[in-house]
Amino acid sequence: MIGFEVAIIGGGPGGYTAGIRLQQFGIKAVVFEKARLGGVCLNWGCIPTKALVKIADLYQEVKERENSGIFQSDLKVNYAAAQRHKNEIVEKLVSGIEFLYKKREIALINSEVREIRRDGSAYILKAGEDEYRCKYVILATGSKPKETGNLKFDGKQILSSRDILSLPELPESLAVIGGGVIGCEFASIFQQLGVKVNIIEFLPDLISLEDKEISKRLLAIMKKKKVKIYTKTGVTEIEKLKDKVILHLSDKKQLEAEKVLLSIGREPVCDIKFNGLDLEKERGFVTCDAELRTNNENMFAIGDLTGKLMLAHSASKQAMLVADVIRRELRGEGDGGFSIDYANIPRCTFTNPGIGSVGLTEEQARERYGEIGTGKFMFSANGKALASGTPEGFVKVIFEQESGLIRGMHIIGPEAVELISEGSILINLKADINKLRNLVFAHPTLSEVVGEALEDCEGLAIHKM
Repeated sequence: MIGFEVAIIGGGPGGYTAGIRLQQFGIKAVVFEKARLGGVCLNWGCIPTKALVKIADLYQEVKERENSGIFQSDLKVNYAAAQRHKNEIVEKLVSGIEFLYKKREIALINSEVREIRRDGSAYILKAGEDEYRCKYVILATGSKPKETGNLKFDGKQILSSRDILSLPELPESLAVIGGGVIGCEFASIFQQLGVKVNIIEFLPDLISLEDKEISKRLLAIMKKKKVKIYTKTGVTEIEKLKDKVILHLSDKKQLEAEKVLLSIGREPVCDIKFNGLDLEKERGFVTCDAELRTNNENMFAIGDLTGKLMLAHSASKQAMLVADVIRRELRGEGDGGFSIDYANIPRCTFTNPGIGSVGLTEEQARERYGEIGTGKFMFSANGKALASGTPEGFVKVIFEQESGLIRGMHIIGPEAVELISEGSILINLKADINKLRNLVFAHPTLSEVVGEALEDCEGLAIHKM
């Protein structure tokens, strides 16, 4: 039987980060991953999607640049070449993580853990024909796209977010069921590439967890781009024909599309048999405390499996937290670690324009703090945004009136997903709007919009009426 101090089940952003951080601490760990390191994010999610986002954005930008003196009479997308480009990026990144593991001599088992049992103070894991003994277990088994009722994936006409990344050619039309982050990202990609796109969303708003002003602006922008959007609408029946799909909607309308993307969320995956162990769950997600401890001694859960915030960078930060906890217990080292405030982890949506948010929405802030204030500034009044041909959107800052502390920042506009890091830093450092007057934002940059939104919190934005 092979022994380790820590066993990590799953090699996604949480699992592989935990393996590296534990090795940095001198702790002997093993990672079990049945596929390749990187999980959904690197292999079938964040990275391949963003490769397509860049291609779609670039194609759209060139198409719209005639008024700037750039003419392209025969502009077209070679989607097969775009797919090859996407796959090359994925291979480079995944191979890079695998190289790190090899150089750091971190044990990696390409096998699925099927069973865990307790043996005194240790855990015994069975993977393939072998058994492994360890003191600590970190569950990082991730999630998968959700199906429901009569809405099932077939990989050909009814696609998951993973299926759609493997399409050999662009469809003429696409119906997206679900107007959340993933659905809106794919809708934006395919619309820009010339596909006729419809979105069907059961709730009143797109990306309904975002600030209401952000949701409304995204809806308006997508409609302006000829995306047909059905909110407060469900799908009652799907009729699959040879070359198209007919969707029967709850408002009695019918919608035809060549392909359907079913994007109604993700659900946790943990197909492990726990012999003699009762792992507590709620709605399928593993229950854990602030240090990610489960109800079983020395067993932790991280990433999508916890349901706390289903984002790659959240999983990675959770991995670092758990590694800190284990180092403290095994080696007696460390200063007590750190805590994670999930509201203050930045959230990004890669539509065009993009969306970045961190902290509380205006509605949440009013409910929690009562008296709040806001500052807002439009990209249309920013020189860099106008020069770049990307004037859509705004930056919105939310602060607590009594203390002046910034409680939220929400951006829709050019480079929103990059700019939101500024809000993340300000909020996590407990910045007070009354003490930010010494900040200088370089000119001409998009970041000036953040600066003017902060100034507008006091009614002092220079370029706002």
